[in-house]
Amino acid sequence: MTQTTTDRPAGRASGAVVPVLAFAGIVVAVMQTLLVPVIKDLPRLLDTAPSNATWVLTSTLLSGAVATPIMGRLGDLYGKRRLLILSLAVMVVGALVSALTSDLLLMITGRTLQGFAMGAIPLGIGLMRDMLPREKLGSAMALMSSSIGVGGGLALPAAALVAQHSDWHTLYYGAAGLGLLAIALTLLVVPESPMRAEGSFDLPGAIGLSAGLVLFLLPITKGSDWGWASGTTLGLFAASAVVLVLWGVMELRVKAPLVDLRTTARPAVLFTNLASIMVGVSFYVVSLVLPQLLQLPKSTGYGLGQSMVVAGLLVAPLGLTMMFTAPVYARLSAKYGPKVTLILGLLIIAIGYGAGLGLMSAAWQSLVISVLLGAGIGLAYSSLPALIVGAVPASETGAANGLNTLMRSIGTSVSSAVIGMVLANTANNAGGVEIPTMHGFRVSFLIATGAVAVGLLLALFLPGRRPSNTPQLRASSEEDAALERAEQVLRGFRGRVLGADGSPVARAKVTLIDRRGRQAGATLSAEDGSYALTVPDRGSYVVAARATGHGPLASSATHAGDERPVDLDLSLPGETVSA
Repeated sequence: MTQTTTDRPAGRASGAVVPVLAFAGIVVAVMQTLLVPVIKDLPRLLDTAPSNATWVLTSTLLSGAVATPIMGRLGDLYGKRRLLILSLAVMVVGALVSALTSDLLLMITGRTLQGFAMGAIPLGIGLMRDMLPREKLGSAMALMSSSIGVGGGLALPAAALVAQHSDWHTLYYGAAGLGLLAIALTLLVVPESPMRAEGSFDLPGAIGLSAGLVLFLLPITKGSDWGWASGTTLGLFAASAVVLVLWGVMELRVKAPLVDLRTTARPAVLFTNLASIMVGVSFYVVSLVLPQLLQLPKSTGYGLGQSMVVAGLLVAPLGLTMMFTAPVYARLSAKYGPKVTLILGLLIIAIGYGAGLGLMSAAWQSLVISVLLGAGIGLAYSSLPALIVGAVPASETGAANGLNTLMRSIGTSVSSAVIGMVLANTANNAGGVEIPTMHGFRVSFLIATGAVAVGLLLALFLPGRRPSNTPQLRASSEEDAALERAEQVLRGFRGRVLGADGSPVARAKVTLIDRRGRQAGATLSAEDGSYALTVPDRGSYVVAARATGHGPLASSATHAGDERPVDLDLSLPGETVSA
């Protein structure tokens, strides 16, 4: 069931909410690149075969893909702050498990638990939507969305420094400490959102989606080891297709699905999610190529001969630029809208990779590539949650952003598999060691450029303007936000909720029900009893109010496109209001 609000409880959110939520997102993203500096040493460190060691990375990817839509939906139902804290707590437990062992199975268990924290990104975006005024929401969501790249970029040099000068288990102790700090700050600063979705958790849907995702992502991540034409790889792909189709049919029949596929099929949501896959592909290519190019010895003729730490520092501006892009995005989006900023971001990414084809001969050139790509990816990532939030009801924010985060993860998974295959097939064998070639690096950049071109094409199909029944997120000032609220009132019902003595009733739940008996929107009355509800379309609706200590009341009304005042008196049994 949907639930929307037009008046955000902005007064409950302190100025520290945004940085605290962004910090939580950065901590979660650190898990994705924490082991990059020691990937090549994992077989030796865990005393296992290289094919087994890759499960340490694959397990985190799979659990993160499964967790993001599920935790998002649970947050919509039971409280986003509560599930955010749970996600971080599971991550801390996983980090401690990994810190205390060198056993392969236990390490994979710990890494699987760490992956569940990926659900914190959509939960943080949902909390921001529920608590922040519109004029602050754009830049806040941009920062939260970009935290995936910021955390990944900043983790590289830090992890490289630790891995080079200390025991590698220290990486996990550090991650656990960051997780505990994020939990403490969230408990102290971030209030729980009052927004809740109606219905119950779709457990069969969660199991079906999890099975389908694992069956799909497993051959993507292990295809290079198993062989892309092997029976195992092709069989898992076929099984994933069958499971996901059956899951989709089931979700369309469920009253309160895990993922509302009808909402997902809207052009604004569908093309945003498809473009997100392409952005994910382009983001991960630079993370795979530049560190290797920088660390290859100069004796290869094209390697730049940098240490692990220096290579990490040269790639770090990728994340830093993404972080500083958030306020720039807010200004651009306020003037032109998130569709335009997404297109602009994709164009900058294309320029970055195009320039990168000729900028691979010096360390400083890697810095230029990192800054260019960071700016483009930052703009693109920042645009995605605004496009999603502007197209779905408030009660589906967590699940919808969880699905969007999942699309990015699928993009990075595909990127990892494809680029890994390209670099392996173009590598030279020197003394039994496979060394990536400059040809492989350039082909990888061309693949990224192609992905960006597809993303640009998809972005062009996005609606130019948001539907009238969704909150506008482009306000750049208090006056703009007030104007937008006034415009929304003209597109729905407004009024006051009154008690038996005629006094206003605060925090009464006001629900909008369409003629088919489905909830079309809901909000809580303000301190003066006032409320405002937008309507998805013209027609007949029932406006119902309920408050503790008062009897329920329902009024029927017809919306014909004009302003419609409907006062609700909880002391009366109900009345019919004609349009």
